[in-house]
Amino acid sequence: MGIQDIIEGKKQWRAHVARVKALPPDYRIVYQEMQRYLFKVGPVDLVEGSLLSGIVDFFEDGAASGRGVLEVIGTDVAAFCDDLIKDSRTYAEIYQESAGQ
Repeated sequence: MGIQDIIEGKKQWRAHVARVKALPPDYRIVYQEMQRYLFKVGPVDLVEGSLLSGIVDFFEDGAASGRGVLEVIGTDVAAFCDDLIKDSRTYAEIYQESAGQ
């Protein structure tokens, strides 16, 4: 990874954060909780994939339609997150596999 890749990554992250900050307060709070949960659970493709930006896209659409965030995802935020990553490998799974061998 070169310096240009790092700079581009930072630009993309800043643009992502700006999109999150533009969300209505209820969406922004739930997004931050989801992000914290997903970082803790650790799906392998979280940072490199499009999961977080996909959530922001989904939230932007929900907000544009005038629906509250809990109408869009339901009341169990962790269950919603688990459903999003149900087919993803997590760092915890990789660690358990390596420790068991």
